[in-house]
Amino acid sequence: MSDEEELEELRKRKLAQLQQQAAQQGIAEAQQKEFEAQKYQIMRKILSQEGRQRLENIRMVKPQFAEQIEIQLIQLAQSGRLRGQLSDAAFKKLLEQIAGNKKEFKIKNF
Repeated sequence: MSDEEELEELRKRKLAQLQQQAAQQGIAEAQQKEFEAQKYQIMRKILSQEGRQRLENIRMVKPQFAEQIEIQLIQLAQSGRLRGQLSDAAFKKLLEQIAGNKKEFKIKNF
């Protein structure tokens, strides 16, 4: 095999590898979008419009905390401990319980 043939073979393998990585990344992105869509639908069932707005406000300031809240809300709903849609007042009360005594987390009424 000549150097040129070896180089062409390496290029083909590298191209195949890159195509495979791109396909895997595309699948992962599609799965992430599907997960986010499902989570959004669940949040629409769990929280009132005001509650969802409050959660989005929290997400802007503390995205990781918002994710934790969503996970906890979904777990509560799946376990049957949440019945119906949470009002904004009930959601604030739940947030206070979740946040505990953290001084950095404040809930303000507008």
